[in-house]
Amino acid sequence: MVSMSLDSYEDVVGQVVIAQLRKLAHQLAGARVVHVNSTREGGGVAEILSWLVPLMNDLGLDTSWEVIDGHAEYFHTTKSFHNGLQGSPAALTDRMIKVYEDTVSANAERLRPKLSEADFVIIHDPQPAFLIKCCPERKGRWVWRCHIDVSRPNHRIWRYLKDLVSLYDASIYSMPHFARRLDHPQLIIAPSIDPLSDKNCELPQGYIDATLDRFGIDRRLPLLTQISRFDRFKDPLGVIRAFDILSGSLDAQLVLAGGGADDDPEGQAVLNEVQETARGREDIFILDLPPDAHRTINALQRASTVVIQKSLQEGFGLTVTEAMWKSKPVIGGNVGGIRLQVHNHHTGFLVDTPEGAALRLRELLRQPGKAGRMGRTAREFVTVNFLLTRHLREYLTLMLGLRHGLESRLLAG
Repeated sequence: MVSMSLDSYEDVVGQVVIAQLRKLAHQLAGARVVHVNSTREGGGVAEILSWLVPLMNDLGLDTSWEVIDGHAEYFHTTKSFHNGLQGSPAALTDRMIKVYEDTVSANAERLRPKLSEADFVIIHDPQPAFLIKCCPERKGRWVWRCHIDVSRPNHRIWRYLKDLVSLYDASIYSMPHFARRLDHPQLIIAPSIDPLSDKNCELPQGYIDATLDRFGIDRRLPLLTQISRFDRFKDPLGVIRAFDILSGSLDAQLVLAGGGADDDPEGQAVLNEVQETARGREDIFILDLPPDAHRTINALQRASTVVIQKSLQEGFGLTVTEAMWKSKPVIGGNVGGIRLQVHNHHTGFLVDTPEGAALRLRELLRQPGKAGRMGRTAREFVTVNFLLTRHLREYLTLMLGLRHGLESRLLAG
């Protein structure tokens, strides 16, 4: 795990914010915290944990990050969980439940000593949720952190998962309407970005230009970019459709860039569909990037005229925050956590269809002054709401609340 210091962020957020975090964390000094998720690389959860864990350690907590080991059948099962929780039709057979529980139980043999002795255990998303049943003699407080939109879940999958989640001491969601009716405290903590990471730090113009040249992207033409995993919920085919509508009236280029995650077995099939749809197009660039291509993504976002995130379902969408931090207006799907970030006509536009996306893209390309104003507003909005210091403060506050008896509840239907 990389060593990080909170003091490095003083120039971004100010000395007072850093001092407040250290004062808050002093009350938790030495607390043992374990985060568990299903992948070390790929996706927003892994990105958040890559800075959250070392900064918690810098604040004096004894924090570690564990990852569930699984095989193909297990990850196909948890992908079905993921799709079903976001409202898509999804199967859940007795065989799938057995594979899921057996795999997590096997991991528990390795993790149980650390989990049982921890003061706080944060379990991220459904993949490791069964761990709580594998640690009946747990010492500390356990929290289930849900990063996806579970506002309208598949009923069978949610019934199964609810029996597990109900055992936790609290649960965390990114938005109020994601929360479910449970008999424990429910908290709202929006995700955030690391402004100093390779994906978000300032870059020299020469590096940005060289990145475009490497992929054969024309620096003279407007660039429209969507950065995300190749996932049907990100609607990459819908983005291409919007670009097709737009390209009849304006010269521009489209980049769809991203990669896969270790726990997503559908990614390659979606990438194949996208590549086939874009085959022979010189104005569309499909970039299958490795998990560590953070500076490349940073350069693509900074080179973009407009950034797109036309998701059909979205727990939050860190790529939206990343683009806004770089002063880019965002065309976002009118769903989930994107609504927290894209304020219509202020930091970008919310859209429901490819036709709507094309209309708003055309507007921003024809009115660069408007696009610039939106981008500046977006940067200010991220500075106040979606940087990691706010995220850290809310985690520390949650742990203090659990230690001293958290009683406030957020109940949602």
